[in-house]
Amino acid sequence: MQQFRFATMTALLLAAGLVQAEVRVQGPVEYGVFVSQHKDFQPGERVLTQSTQQIEQTSVVPAKLGTKFGMRYTLTGKTANGEPLTLLYLTPGVVGADGQRHDKFVVTQKLVPDAPQDVMAFEFSEHNEVVPGEWHFLLFQGDRKLAEQRFEVR
Repeated sequence: MQQFRFATMTALLLAAGLVQAEVRVQGPVEYGVFVSQHKDFQPGERVLTQSTQQIEQTSVVPAKLGTKFGMRYTLTGKTANGEPLTLLYLTPGVVGADGQRHDKFVVTQKLVPDAPQDVMAFEFSEHNEVVPGEWHFLLFQGDRKLAEQRFEVR
């Protein structure tokens, strides 16, 4: 009888583990500067792009308005009600329009099961955002790190 209870408990725990599938990065993570045909960016301007936008693989990023850089990756195990992603951007110290210094930006993003790829990127759309130095991007689900990339803005 006790063996039956143990076997039943083990089966239930295994089934619960399958339901709580973890999100994982599948395949390589693309990283670098997103290629744009638009060249003369004005403050506050953003150019709409497609998800297939080409990425020039580099960890060195030009410090100029309109530059968009980051990572593109494929996640498996996504469910609509799964734990959201946390996108952590560590900066060399962006001073906002309000005069406050920001050494990090934190974005919480819901999982989109139908999205074939996901993107974590930063675009310099204001002059005060263009800060030379090391930018460190980290992607988490809960306390699990899924991906990271360092960029040198110069």
